[in-house]
Amino acid sequence: MTERTSIRLPPSVGPVVLRTRTDARWLPLALSRLDEVLVDHAHCEKKAAANALSLLQAYPEVNGLAEQMAELAREESSHLARVLGVLKARGLTLGRDAGDPYAQKLQRLIRTSPATRQLDRLLVAAVIEARSCERLALLAEGLGKTPLGGMYRDLAQSEEGHQRLFFRLAAKCSGEELASARLSQLVDHERRILAEVGLRAAIH
Repeated sequence: MTERTSIRLPPSVGPVVLRTRTDARWLPLALSRLDEVLVDHAHCEKKAAANALSLLQAYPEVNGLAEQMAELAREESSHLARVLGVLKARGLTLGRDAGDPYAQKLQRLIRTSPATRQLDRLLVAAVIEARSCERLALLAEGLGKTPLGGMYRDLAQSEEGHQRLFFRLAAKCSGEELASARLSQLVDHERRILAEVGLRAAIH
């Protein structure tokens, strides 16, 4: 039986319980190719901000969603600015986005009818945030008591709050029972997708 585990941040992360931990080989790979990971991370923060604005545009009628997505977009943009500052200090440039096969595969699971699409968009965002939280916490652990390690500790805590927010919104829109049932299906798919994507010098 596959172990179910929450990410490595106390206390447990709440609604999104990932089916598997990140492969132990990922952290040494990420640390050995940290510049690549930092560039990928900047692109991740950029897309997280864009997704929050896209959800605001798509579902302005959901009570409270517009305000929360506006705040989330602002927060993700501030994270992007922090990572871009690290890139600049290391003499790196952002460059073009090579794409994220992990997120792309999860996005393909989003159903097309209006009600199911809304639910799936929120839950896929929650799953991505939960995996991001785990990875950022691992980086924080690996980087130790350094300024970069401190940044990743801060950002991991933020991602933990984001995955909770997306699940709360999904439960609000579709009911907690339906949201939990669909989330269970999505994290099963996420486990498979993680194996398909394999080890990458990237956040996902």
